Amino acid sequence: MNESNVRNINFHSDILNKDMGINVYLPKGYEENNNPLPVLYFLHGRSGNENIIFDLNMKGIADEMIESGKIKPLIIVCPRIENSRGVNSSSISNEVLSPGDSGIIINVGMYEDYFIKEVVPLIDNIFNTIKTKNGRYIGGVSAGGYAALHNSFRHQEMFGKVGGHMPAIELTLEKEDTPYFKDISVWEKYDPITIAKNNEISKELKVYLDAGNQDEGHFYEGCKVLQDILEKKQVTSQNHIYDGHHNGAYIISNLEKYLEFYNS
Repeated sequence: MNESNVRNINFHSDILNKDMGINVYLPKGYEENNNPLPVLYFLHGRSGNENIIFDLNMKGIADEMIESGKIKPLIIVCPRIENSRGVNSSSISNEVLSPGDSGIIINVGMYEDYFIKEVVPLIDNIFNTIKTKNGRYIGGVSAGGYAALHNSFRHQEMFGKVGGHMPAIELTLEKEDTPYFKDISVWEKYDPITIAKNNEISKELKVYLDAGNQDEGHFYEGCKVLQDILEKKQVTSQNHIYDGHHNGAYIISNLEKYLEFYNS
């Protein structure tokens, strides 16, 4: 394989008891390279899926940056996590309607276990990856950014870098999110701010936070609170407020900055 490509993997998740999909970006020369490559797991928002890799033109941007020498070759993995927030919310997978009149469908199930116990081992088994935290990174957008943060904080032995890009960090439990959390203790179990406040965060973990200055969800406020906690704990972290709204255009406009962070 002389050119880069995106490989689609469909597999049956035993934990969720349903078929799931993953898109994997493999850089130019992957087949000829005998050295294991670092892996970036990049998680989509609540209305997205594994096709975020195409929606954000990640292949084209990564190709250009690798070709120009701005970043070194890496594997990018975009797994489907549905509208789950990446949490273990129910022992049985199901779809429920969000409270209120939004009409949004929420996916409940053991999504943390699905990602940690099935997706990551599957990728390490199929591809020539660096199988330690020093070569395994996680990031995401909106609800995927929230999931990336709690996964990295709760599984610090697995990830060396994390990025929360316009991450859906809430300062209080919102009514529309109650199906994910049976009570406040479960919400706090996954809330990145609470985790960082009440637990030791490894100083080896590098953190990148950002949100748009016109983010309708005001998620830059949650980023600021989290950043303050991480700074006090002397964790290497950075927080940025860039120009833009809470949308795909914002992410695309900053994707080069993200890839430089993960690849630095």
